[in-house]
Amino acid sequence: MIYAENILLCIALPLAISMFFIQGELRRYLAAFLLGMVMCLISAYIGGFMNLVTGMGENDTSVFISPVIEELMKLMPLFFFMVMFAPKERTLTMLAVAIGSGFATFENCCYILTSGSENLTYVLIRGFVVGVMHIVSILALSVWFISAKRLNVFGFPAVVGGLSLAMIFHALYNLLVSEPGTSRIIGYLLPLLTTAGLYYLYRKFFRFLE
Repeated sequence: MIYAENILLCIALPLAISMFFIQGELRRYLAAFLLGMVMCLISAYIGGFMNLVTGMGENDTSVFISPVIEELMKLMPLFFFMVMFAPKERTLTMLAVAIGSGFATFENCCYILTSGSENLTYVLIRGFVVGVMHIVSILALSVWFISAKRLNVFGFPAVVGGLSLAMIFHALYNLLVSEPGTSRIIGYLLPLLTTAGLYYLYRKFFRFLE
C-alpha cells in the first residue's frame, strides 16, 4: 500500500516553491503540470470509489470507468484555462501538454512504487507508452478545440464530441493491453504511432498559428 497524497506532496512542494522564482510561460507550464498531478490523484479517488460501488473487476474498471474519469479530469483544468483566460493557441496547447505530463508523471510514480522499478522493460513501457498516451489524448483535444473555434462551431457538442474521442482512445488502449500477446503489442504501439502522426500534424498546424 502506498500513500498517494504523501507522494504528491513530496513531488509537488519543491515545484510549487520554484514558481516564486520563475515567470511567464514557464510558470504557467509548471502550474498546469501541478494541476495535472492533482487531477491524477482525484481520478484515483473517484475510480477507486466507483470500483467499490459497481463491484467491477480491475480489468473492467480500467476499460469502462477509468478512461471516462481520467479524460474528464484532464479536461477540467484545460477548459478552465480556456474559458477564464482565453489564452493564445500556442499557450493552450502548451498547457494541455503540461497537464498531460503532470498526470502521466504522477501516475507513473505511483505505479512504480507499487510494482517496483527493477524491471527496466516495465519502466520503459510506463514512460514511453502509458505516459505518452495521457499527453497525446489531451493535446489532441486542445487542437480539436482550436479547430472548432476557428471554424466557428465551438460549443457543447464540440466539447462532448472531442472528449468522447479522447475517452474512446484511452479505453481502446486499456482494452488492448489487458490481454497478453499480439493484442498487448498493438496496444503499446497505438500511443506511439498516434504520437508520430500528431507530431507531424502539429508541426504543419502551427505554421499557421499567430
